Parts: sequence; C-alpha cells; structure tokens
Amino acid sequence: MELRENQAAAEATANENAENNLVTDQQTTIIDDLTATAAELPDEEAVAADVAEVETETRQTAAPLDRASLMEKVERLASEDAIDLTADEVARLKQQFYMLHTEAQREARAQWVSEGNDAESFVPTPDPDEERFKQLLTTIKERKAEMRRRQEAQELANLERKRAIIAELNEMSADTDAVGRLFNRARDLQAEFASVGDVPPTEATAVWKEYQEARERYYDQLKVNKELRDYDFKKNLAEKELLCAQAEELVKEEDVVTAFRRLQDLHDKWRQIGPVAKELRESIWNRFKDTSAEINKRYQAHFEERKAREAANEAAKTALCEKVEALDFSAIRNFAGWDEMTKEIMQAQSDWKQIGFASRKSNNALFARFRAVCDAFFAAKAAFFKEMKESQADNLAKKIALCERAEALQDSTEWRKTTDELVALQKEWKSIGAVARKSSDAVWQRFMAACDHFFDRKKQDASGTRRTEQANLKLKQEIIDRLAEMTAPDAPAMERAEAQKAVNSLRDQWAEIGHVPFKMKDKIYDTYRDMLRQAENKFDLRGRQARMAGFEANVDKMEGDSSKLSRERDRLIRAWEQRKADLTTYRNNLGFLSSKSKNGNSLLQEMERRASRLQEEIDELRRKIDMIDGKMN
Repeated sequence: MELRENQAAAEATANENAENNLVTDQQTTIIDDLTATAAELPDEEAVAADVAEVETETRQTAAPLDRASLMEKVERLASEDAIDLTADEVARLKQQFYMLHTEAQREARAQWVSEGNDAESFVPTPDPDEERFKQLLTTIKERKAEMRRRQEAQELANLERKRAIIAELNEMSADTDAVGRLFNRARDLQAEFASVGDVPPTEATAVWKEYQEARERYYDQLKVNKELRDYDFKKNLAEKELLCAQAEELVKEEDVVTAFRRLQDLHDKWRQIGPVAKELRESIWNRFKDTSAEINKRYQAHFEERKAREAANEAAKTALCEKVEALDFSAIRNFAGWDEMTKEIMQAQSDWKQIGFASRKSNNALFARFRAVCDAFFAAKAAFFKEMKESQADNLAKKIALCERAEALQDSTEWRKTTDELVALQKEWKSIGAVARKSSDAVWQRFMAACDHFFDRKKQDASGTRRTEQANLKLKQEIIDRLAEMTAPDAPAMERAEAQKAVNSLRDQWAEIGHVPFKMKDKIYDTYRDMLRQAENKFDLRGRQARMAGFEANVDKMEGDSSKLSRERDRLIRAWEQRKADLTTYRNNLGFLSSKSKNGNSLLQEMERRASRLQEEIDELRRKIDMIDGKMN
C-alpha cells in the first residue's frame, strides 16, 4: 500500500507543480512534504502479500467438503472460462480428494478385517471418481494456462498502448505553442492511461515512471488559467471527500478482511485523482490516512486474535495427542478391556472434533499424529478379536471332540473303567478355554447329557443294601431334627461358639453316615442343607450376613450406572454357572463312589462337604444376582 500511496503523492505533486506554475524550490518543498507523509504508510507489496495470505487462509479455514460437493466444485471450475485459482488451491483440491479417497479405502479395509478377513489380502475397489477427477484437474490446468496466455497477451497490448500515450504526451510537451490548445487532449490521455489495464510486472515500475516524467514535462510547459485550475481542484476535492466518506463507512464493517480489501480499492482510486488546493491538501489527506490507519489496526488485531486462538487449539490438540499416546493397549487380554479402551478412543475423537483449527504449519502434522494412534489401536483391536475368534473356534472343536468321546462311552457297562474315563474327560473339559457364547450352552448340554446318561444307568444298576440305606436315612433325619430344634423360634439361646461346635459335630456325624436310598438322596440332602443354612444364618456361622451387607452397599454405589451393574451381573452369572457345573460333576461322582472301598469313606465325605459348600455359594450368588436385578429394574 505504501508504494501505491507514494505514487499517488508523487503524481499529485507533479500535477500541482505544473498547474500552479511554481518555481523549482517550491516544487521541491511540496515533493518533500508529500514524500515524508507517504513514508508513514504500509508497503504496497506487503499489503498485496497480506491480501493473498488472507484469501489463502480464508479458503483453508473453510470447512472440508464431502466427496459429492468436492466433485461438484471441480466440475463447475472446469466448465468456467476464467478460473481464478492459484496453484496452491488446485493442489489443495487434489489433497482433499485423496484424503477422502484414502479414508474410503481405510474404512473398506477396516470392514474387510472386521468380517474376519486377512488385512494383507485386501484389494481396494477401483474408485470411479478418481479418473474423472484427474481429467477435470487437467482441464482446469489447461484453462488456467490458456487464461494466463491471454492475460500476458493483453498485458503486452496494454504496455504498447501506454507507451504510445507517453510518446504522445512527450510530443505535446515539445510543441510549446500548442500546449494550451491540447490541454483537453492531455486530460483524455491521462484518463485513458488510467483506464488501460495491467502491464507485465517487470515493466510496471518503468512505464509508470516514464508516464510521470512525460506528464510532469507537459505540465511544466502548460500555462493554465486560474479558473480551470480552480475547477479541477474543486472536482478533485469532491472525489477525495467521497473516498474519505466511503473509508469511514468501512470502519463500521464487521468483516475486517472485507473492509481491508475494499480499502485497497479506495487507495487505488485516490491515486488516480489529481491534486486539490494547497491549503486543503494536508487536511484531506490526514482524514483519509487516519481512517485507513484505524482499519489497518482492526485488521492487524483480527489476525493477532486468530493466531492466539490457533495457538490455544494447537496446545489442546497436542495435549489430546499425548493423552491417547499414553494409553497402553498392548496389555489388554479380554473383551471388557477392549470395550473400555474403545470408549476412551471414541471420546478422544469426539473431543478432537470440538477443537478448532490450529496454525497452518502444525494442523496437518497434529492430525496425522493423532490419527496414527487411533489407527494403531483399531488395528490391534481387530487383531485381538481375530485371534480370540480363532481360539474360541479351536476350543469349540476340542469340546465337540470330548462330546463325541463321552457319547461313545455313555452305553458302556464297564462301570469302573468308564467312570474313570468320564471323570478324566470332565477334568479335560475344564482345562479347555471359553467358546463363543452362542455355542457355549449347546455344547455343554450335549456333554452333560452323555455323562448323565451313563451315571443314571450305573445308579440303576447298583442295587446296594436297602436296609442299610434305610438306617442311614433314619440317622440323617435325626440330624435334621436336631438342627430344626436349634433353629426353632422357641429354642434355648446359644452362644455363637457353642452353636458352631454343635453344628460342626452334626456335620461330622452326617459325613460318617453312608448312602441313603437313591430316590431319597436329593430330598434328604436338600432338607439337611436348608436346615444347616438356617442354623448358619441364625448364628451367622459363616459371616454371610456381613458379606451380603457389604455387597449390597457396593451395589447401591453402582445404582444408576447400568454399565457397571451389567458387568457385575455378567461376572456373577459366569461364577454361578461355573459352580453349578462343578456341583453337577460332584453329584455324579458321589453316585458311584463307595464308602467300602479303600479311602472311599473319607473321599466321599470330602466330596459331600465340597458339594454342600458349592450349593451354598450357588445360593449366595443367586441372591446377589437377584439384588442387582432389583436395582436394574
């Protein structure tokens, strides 16, 4: 802007010197004054660079286009005769397209992997828009080249015309007799010179200086009467006052970038207007200059504010990058862990979208850094799920093989040998890992059906001594009656230690008693277990009440958080199902163990105690599950 105003000031000085017929030292004084004033203004090349940067940054900060909008924009640009795009803008269009193109391929690859396919075997589907996009870019470049050739040809024609005007002014200046008669022609030539468009940049300064010298030479020869001179001064003053008023209106413009660009146009017009009366020259210029300074100040403040905002956004994005980089997902070994980590990554991506643009030099680098962590996480997650899927499939195959082996033994009559083999199969079953949830129950029921079929047949085969079993039944009923007396509402009060001793004694007696009739086994045991539980609850022999109170307090803390309640319920369900399976195994084994065998009695007692404890744990887990269900409903 400084260059433009220097030229305007020099032009005004030359016109006024010629029109006022001032002497050489007076001309020198005016030129010095105007030069000193113009030196305070911004440089024109700096202004042009600022405008270009504003336009470029404005385009860059625009919201990214989707694929359809981008293709529509490129189609429209390719069909226009005059394409006002820089090479950087063309490159940016290409960058946006291939970012969308790459994103589409990444999503297709992620879908491919999520369907269980090998990531290395993925082959991208050809993009139908890519070839069209390349053709459109070629068309745009060709049109830009053609427009540039026409523009250069026009600039050369403008240069030729401006040099012709300069030559004619020089000829008019040489004819001193005709200078006065040619005044109107001289003004027309000046107007024509101002209306002629741009010339090649390499010639602009030289041709302007030649024009200034020719015009000053003409006015040095010109003797203009005072009436004509005063008329020009008055007309020029009116035009400059109008420019001042327009500049003052721009101060109210909310869009500071638009105001700044329009101000440059006003400065171009100011330069084309001739001088005003000497006594008004400084005041009118100060008015215009002060208004320009205010707009420039707002413009500068706008970019300082934007830089501060971009710096804050850069700091926020850097912090978010550091946060996700600190996440360690290499040690996750279960589905719940991956789910929790996925929530953190998704929240980080949501937070990223809420942060505005950072500075141009760092925004893309920060995004690439953030995206790299997210991509690494989702790739690791996909690999884990693929590995788990393969592992579960392998486990299912192993369990199906155990089912087939159990089914092959279910009709055997070799009771001891087959029993040992089935017990070994049950142990082997426990050593195999989990299978997919959709297959878990079915394969387990199949395995247990084969085991139950064999043990049911074995129990039917074993007749035993009925009288002994009846006697044992009577003894166990007596133990149940004694437990009922202890837990009766009107029973004498007992200390906890005394009750513990009595209950332990009854447990030992129960363990020493042999089998009862098979059809009564479950019923008598259930009754004994219920009475035993009543005694334990009444005297709090296992501290179960304290545990349940603590669990209830924890559940109360989780109330309202359905995610935590659901996870805790799933954990309890798995424990409940596992203990039910263990209890079934113990009961099956109890069916074929004999207290008469070597160490059989002690083993039988131990297994009965374990089965009893398992049943108690199953009941306690069921109460906890019911408690959570009550909180979730």
